Amino acid sequence: MKASFIQRHGGPEVLEFGDVPDPVAKAAEVVVDIHAASVNGADWKVREGGYGSDTQFPYVLGRDFSGVISAVGEGVTDLNIGDEVFGVCAAGQEGAYAEKIAIAASIVTKRPASMTHVQAAALALGGLTALVSVEDTLKLQPGETIFIQGGAGGVASFAIQLAKDIGAKVITTASAANHAFLRKLGADEIIDYRSQDFTRLVKNCDAVFDTVGGDPALATFGILKPGGRAAFIASGAKAPTSPRADVQSLRPQVGRDRAHLDRISALFAKGAIASPEVQLFALSDAQAAHRISEGRHLRGKLVFQVRP
Repeated sequence: MKASFIQRHGGPEVLEFGDVPDPVAKAAEVVVDIHAASVNGADWKVREGGYGSDTQFPYVLGRDFSGVISAVGEGVTDLNIGDEVFGVCAAGQEGAYAEKIAIAASIVTKRPASMTHVQAAALALGGLTALVSVEDTLKLQPGETIFIQGGAGGVASFAIQLAKDIGAKVITTASAANHAFLRKLGADEIIDYRSQDFTRLVKNCDAVFDTVGGDPALATFGILKPGGRAAFIASGAKAPTSPRADVQSLRPQVGRDRAHLDRISALFAKGAIASPEVQLFALSDAQAAHRISEGRHLRGKLVFQVRP
């Protein structure tokens, strides 16, 4: 099969396009012929070697995808060849930048007819991360106020829509060029991080969801009310230590399961969540996609159109 892969760690230039062996379905697995796969920030961090040095080369990147089952392993009874599915690789597994992938059947789900392969791939990992962060970790409630840092990104834009569906007030940050986009998603207040200091404008939030990291993430502790909680997904494997004893600092644990993917499908079907804006790339153009992703000012998602 064709795939985009690396033979060593480094910059975007180490990404190659060529042939790698076809995967085989083991017991409890399915092989999916991939139609679309998305680019996530974690992908280029893996490419650089930021998640360890024990990578076995050649290594195919990519964590979420949508496609059609082409083979079923022993013991799989709830999925069949020809089923259209989407999913997110198990923690520690990658391989979605390819024409095929073998994956545990229990962590993929059937793609609803109302959702295209591109939309499913664009929503999978970002949606899963937002759901676990906002619903499971922060346990956001109707009537609460949440501050979402970096609103135009794939995870944050899903989180804005999810928070509005829950019934919360949403304050977010973005450059001026993205304000109209975020208003359409339902954001109640938008702060231009290039010209405004959110720590002077925002106070007494019930919850914070940070997708940016660095100093802006640490500054969010100051805008929480006593008893507030903050969730961080861009500050490493552990949440930063809170400087305040009266607020919680949390690191969402984004597992893999069919139930959360079905929740994404249900939210999409009822119109609570829309697919993010998408820039399409051929799988052979992974270098270009990674350069854009590394710029960290992307709106929406980058998606590989693997099959028409």
